[in-house]
This record gives sequence, C-alpha cells and structure tokens, in this order.
Amino acid sequence: MAVRIILNEEDAKDVVQETLIKVWGRRETWDEIDNMHAFCSKICINLAKDKLKKASRRNQPIEERKDEFEDTSYISDPLRQTEVKDRMVLVKELFDQLSEKQRITVQLREIEGRSYKEIAEVMDVSEDQVKVNLFRARQTIRKKLSETEDYGL
Repeated sequence: MAVRIILNEEDAKDVVQETLIKVWGRRETWDEIDNMHAFCSKICINLAKDKLKKASRRNQPIEERKDEFEDTSYISDPLRQTEVKDRMVLVKELFDQLSEKQRITVQLREIEGRSYKEIAEVMDVSEDQVKVNLFRARQTIRKKLSETEDYGL
C-alpha cells in the first residue's frame, strides 16, 4: 500500500517500519481497537502521505517504481509477450495517474481484497464514497486504455 502511494520501494519500506513502531507504541490500547487491520492501514496511509508531502516540499523527485512482477512464462509467442508487457506498463501508468483517493481505493479493493466497509474505515469516508471512487477509477482506466488501444496513442 505504501509503495502505491509513494511510488518508491525504499521509502515505502521506511513507512512500513514507522507504521510498526507506531502500532507497537500503542500496544496497551490494542484491546480497544475493533479492526486492527484497518487501524494499521490507516496509520500506514497517513505516514505515506506525510512522507510524500515532505518529499515534494524538498523538491526532490520521487523515483519511479521498478517493474516488479512481470511473469510471461506462460506465453510462448514473443509478439504476444510484448503486447502483454506493453499493456501492463500502460495500466501501471494509468493507475499512477489516478487521484490519490482512487489509487488507495483500488489498491485496497482490487489488490488486497478488502471489503467496502474496511476501506471506508481506513479512508475515513462512507461506503458509498468508496464505491464512487472505485467506479470512477475503473472507468478512467478503462476509458484511457480503450482510447490508447483504439487509436494507438
């Protein structure tokens, strides 16, 4: 989740460590927390946003994410491999262009498989707003992907 917000793996690792430190520091109050996963996610998101703001204030560019998981071993056709690789790069670029709220919503729902209720708790919004964010994010990616594939832009 931190990598999706910051777009830098090393900084994201720092955020995760800071998250663990904060959660551990509140270990006496763990019994009062209804949803530990949502609690940890919220801390992680807030720390990632803070780190992103600090980086932008220092005018230091945040490194682009490395291509992490390209497994094309199931495809035997080199042309098809190239098409799949290009499409994945395009989808990653389109994902990175989404608004912060939409990126976080898609990350939590599609990649981590969280429920609408959990996402709403983490993001401190209503379930309806989560659904709207998810719908708009999917629609944006689908539209831009279609335009690119139809027109080769």
